[in-house]
Amino acid sequence: MKIVFDTLEEKEEPNFKGGEKSFRVRMHAGNYNKIMKGLLVPGASIGLHTHEKNSEIVFVISGKGTMIFDDTKEILNPGDCHYCPMGHSHSFMNEGDEDLVFYAVVPEHE
Repeated sequence: MKIVFDTLEEKEEPNFKGGEKSFRVRMHAGNYNKIMKGLLVPGASIGLHTHEKNSEIVFVISGKGTMIFDDTKEILNPGDCHYCPMGHSHSFMNEGDEDLVFYAVVPEHE
């Protein structure tokens, strides 16, 4: 199944999960997966949240991001991938000077 993100409606989620500014996202939601193309402008973030019944895989396309994963700080550059397993917490921030663009997949486990 081909997903063309540019044909999907872009939604703006202000203060997503308690984060700063807004998260812009184009999303395909199926029965058991969410597949997203996201954008965080400089200074924007997705707040700390725990994946209770799912996990998340984030792949950075452009920009530079800071991921807080449990108690660890990770710097993500283009081509880097972050995995947050079920039961763990993370938050994502754009502390750089350019837009942070990434793909994310959230598979449901229960």
